[in-house]
Amino acid sequence: MTLSAPQIRSRKRRNGAGALVMVTAYDEPGARYADAAGVDIILVGDSLANVVMGQPDTLHVSLDEMCHHVRAVAAATPQAHIVADMPWLTYHVDSADSVRNAAALVRAGAHSVKLEGGRARREVVRAILDAEIPVMGHLGLTPQSVLSFGGFKVQAKTRAAAEWLIKDATLLQDEGVYAVVIEGVPSVVGTKVTEALEIPTIGIGAGPDTDGQVLVFHDLLGMSKRKPAKFVRQYADVGSLITSAIGEYARDVREGTFPGPNEAYDNPEGLFD
Repeated sequence: MTLSAPQIRSRKRRNGAGALVMVTAYDEPGARYADAAGVDIILVGDSLANVVMGQPDTLHVSLDEMCHHVRAVAAATPQAHIVADMPWLTYHVDSADSVRNAAALVRAGAHSVKLEGGRARREVVRAILDAEIPVMGHLGLTPQSVLSFGGFKVQAKTRAAAEWLIKDATLLQDEGVYAVVIEGVPSVVGTKVTEALEIPTIGIGAGPDTDGQVLVFHDLLGMSKRKPAKFVRQYADVGSLITSAIGEYARDVREGTFPGPNEAYDNPEGLFD
């Protein structure tokens, strides 16, 4: 049984729930491996622009491309909840278009959508929720705001900014989102937001006190070309393993040892007599 948005909404650590585990995935193998590992939520993130498409930010991915990757993830039929990022400019438009864009991700296989921003997105959040599509929020260092932020910079570093973020999180909760991602803020801000909300917070660079954590698939496995952010813990060096394996294959081909007898089909008797 797939984990639902209402079930996630109830996963508050202070009420005795276990921490939520979220990881990104962008294709069927990634989703299959993540689900087998027992994660709660698979995020089809617009980070695919960075780690799959090689772009410098998340602004260079379209709705059609996101739908393509959601379909691939959904093909793994995971028990984990699939949440899909709404890419830049797909919910910065009027509410009707925003709902249609969210619906496209659901039709591709997502169980909910995630969008960035607080009070500026209030009407859009309400419209998508009115269409019976669950919404996850995202506050703090919102990557789609990289141009206005002037880079990927830690947010909410002043008391006023932190209080503003808490107000935005509370507003999203009041509108009906089932969880909020908090990214790139001082640990104490992650703690205070989590304490202020009745819905779960999922941190990425927001300290240890949030109700869950999320990391990018390629970052935690050592497959990203970019320098990992401070909040990333690399659990494996899969990139080196891939390079080594392909290097061995290339060597065997060049030395004439691949394919060998075990990789060749038997010749039918008398085929070229």
